[in-house]
Amino acid sequence: MSGNRNGDNPELAVGADAFVQSGAGLEIAVVGAGAVGATTAYDLASEGADVTLYEKGSIASGSSGRAAGVCYDAFADPLDAEIGADAIERFRDLSGDDTFPFVECPYVWLAREGDSERADAIREQVGRMQENGIVALEATGDDLADRFPSLRTDDVEVAGIAGGAGYTDPATYTACLAAAANGAGATLEPDTPVQIRTDPSRVVLEDGTEREVDAVVVTAGAHAKRLLADAGVSIAMKPYRVQALVASGDLAEPMCYDATDSFYLRPHPDGLLVGNGTEYVEADPDDYERDADPDFAEELLERVSHRLLDADLELERAWAGLCTATPDRDPLVGELRDGLYVATGFQGHGFMRAPAIGERLAAQVLGDGGIEAFDPTRFDGDESFEIVDGMSIESEQ
Repeated sequence: MSGNRNGDNPELAVGADAFVQSGAGLEIAVVGAGAVGATTAYDLASEGADVTLYEKGSIASGSSGRAAGVCYDAFADPLDAEIGADAIERFRDLSGDDTFPFVECPYVWLAREGDSERADAIREQVGRMQENGIVALEATGDDLADRFPSLRTDDVEVAGIAGGAGYTDPATYTACLAAAANGAGATLEPDTPVQIRTDPSRVVLEDGTEREVDAVVVTAGAHAKRLLADAGVSIAMKPYRVQALVASGDLAEPMCYDATDSFYLRPHPDGLLVGNGTEYVEADPDDYERDADPDFAEELLERVSHRLLDADLELERAWAGLCTATPDRDPLVGELRDGLYVATGFQGHGFMRAPAIGERLAAQVLGDGGIEAFDPTRFDGDESFEIVDGMSIESEQ
């Protein structure tokens, strides 16, 4: 995933890299080996930092391993659009035959007839996306039928179509980025739970051994809140439970989000992947039900069958995972205290943003400015707020 930028002369490559690498001489602990953590570790190690990537389980054993793998740049907000576009471009650059496949696939989001509020929102969003330079088109039901004959479209009021989109397997991406980080010089420590401490920044192993570092980067997803609380740092984040399934069937394209009925689907090697089922209560990341609810799959497949023509869907497997919410639906990314950084609170959009967020977070750790709108210190950490659906039309685009 990385080439020799200085030709085939290894001595020249080492000399040049040592001259430009901004991480040389820094020791950094990244805690949490999901997609964001593995990407951040890779980018830090690529800049010469001495990186250790800690994970209490196996690589991608948390939310990244249970994510949907839907990736798009269809965001109306300029910052979100920039991050989304950068992430898509990097997915393409990093993917390959020997790494992980990134499959180009259009993304459609739609509102049904009679759902004027969401229909108006889609029309507005498409216009704003076009202003941001995003390849997005407004479409009628007839337009969809012509382009995507697998979709039922006779009840569609309006849809958006985003061309800069695709999907991949989140666990494979995460494993590849962790391996790339290791290849760039990072040390991988799976099955190694740690605690963190501040002033000075350090990690504490189970046997009590402490390792002082220049920076600790917490990318532990749903576990970040508790991990930081044990270090005396509060963040405004709540984990919440979501559900998904894989069913046999025949779907080549598109990826689709039915905003009126609140479910999404995408092609999958075993047929198609479908998800919804947000629970609007805070979940315990150490003690939540990882299996799907008993009636979840049957009820969801019935709804999906309405959207797909000639659907013959048979359940393969279903599961539950965790997403993370914040009061304003924007993530917490950046420096919490001197030498302590965090990335969490992505409302279900963490994986699709991981390539861009990891790159920006690593740059901030190495001295660049952070993402001001995502500054984790914009909240005190004790705010009261309600969990909302991360895939809702208002928060998604």
